[in-house]
Amino acid sequence: MKRRTFTTLVAGLGLTASLMGTSAMAQDNMRIALVVKALGIGFFEAAAEGAEEAAAELGDTEIIYTGPTDTTAEGQIEVINSLIAQNVDAIAISANDPDAVAPALERAMQRGITVISWDSGVAESGREMHLNPSSNELIGNMIIKLAADNLPDGGQVAILSASATATNQNIWIEEMNKVMGDYPGIEVVATVYGDDLADKSYREAQGLMQSYPDLDAIIAPTSVGIVAAAQAVEDAGKAGEINVTGLGLPSEMAGAIESGASRSFAIWNPIDLGYSAVMIAHALATDEATAQPGASIPMGRMGEVTLDETTSGAMADPFVYDSSNIDEFKSIF
Repeated sequence: MKRRTFTTLVAGLGLTASLMGTSAMAQDNMRIALVVKALGIGFFEAAAEGAEEAAAELGDTEIIYTGPTDTTAEGQIEVINSLIAQNVDAIAISANDPDAVAPALERAMQRGITVISWDSGVAESGREMHLNPSSNELIGNMIIKLAADNLPDGGQVAILSASATATNQNIWIEEMNKVMGDYPGIEVVATVYGDDLADKSYREAQGLMQSYPDLDAIIAPTSVGIVAAAQAVEDAGKAGEINVTGLGLPSEMAGAIESGASRSFAIWNPIDLGYSAVMIAHALATDEATAQPGASIPMGRMGEVTLDETTSGAMADPFVYDSSNIDEFKSIF
């Protein structure tokens, strides 16, 4: 752990004496940067709430919530370089591109900065460990099951992903494809990319409906894409006809559940995810734990995460939201 000492020199006769023991007190606060794919996305803002909760619980930690204005690796590299210059203690990043950001993160680690990835991973050379929100296998099966459960006779399904290089999206789609044999009546007709931009995701959803007039469901494993797709379905007058599902936030998807544009969707709690990422980063930066295969790292109220041979671990199982429970959760995140 790097130590920082801030000393205030106070001039003035009586003032110096009165502030002795306080003005020269060394401060030892750890600075952990929570780097997100882009600012202004509800999922990551909720994660930031969890990060602040962890910081308050730890007591010696300051959160720097940051990210680019759009979902590009170039934007994240600029942010990382700035954090290196600030000499932060730890960086916890959800990556836009696993390989492109790795060299900058390697430089951070060479400077003694703890680096972990969470949500969307980084190449192993660019981080100490990765925190998956859930098991990739469970998520992959879940996103197709959410569509298939409402298509007992089968049907056409399309995927609206984030960027083509988003690590987590690609892994989940790959895991989904592995279990497609369990759903013989389901045909995946297309995969398109909205780059986690609301307007582009909306246009891509429109394009899917135009290209596939018999489309039955759109699966969007991205909190931006699922909202945009649901809005496109509503605007097209196809709520109840095309089911939008995938991964989303209850607060953002409540209207789609009510309108019938979405029958159900899933997500882990992003507040828990941000909380866990900070707890892990703090444990590693203070040498309370070491990121190595088989290690268990504490996550505060979330328990522990056990790392596999790639030094990756899963936080929790995904949870399904529908009309039976959306009202309970929509005011939380």
